[in-house]
Amino acid sequence: MEKTTKRKNYICRMEISTELIDRLANLSMLTFSEDEKEQLRSDLQKMTGFIDKLLELDTTGVEPLLHITGNFNLTRDDVVSNELKREDVFLNAPNHDGQYFKVPKVLKK
Repeated sequence: MEKTTKRKNYICRMEISTELIDRLANLSMLTFSEDEKEQLRSDLQKMTGFIDKLLELDTTGVEPLLHITGNFNLTRDDVVSNELKREDVFLNAPNHDGQYFKVPKVLKK
């Protein structure tokens, strides 16, 4: 029961204000019209309301999930296979010198 109480207190219920929308827009470097800001405010208010609704659930004895499947950090052995010959690699390359791909310069000094 104590875990549930701590978890409920951890999430901060918040009111989505126009000032918050303006700050989020500024941080994300986006510009919104007044109608779009109102729609965003409404959508974010619904999302936080949904989270508030989830907080009403009794999660006593339920362990938090980090991954849905229980599998994580799955790795495989690096195995060399199907090596390509240099000639085959350059067959579809638009520009190469037989040893390296040639690409346009992207950095200016």
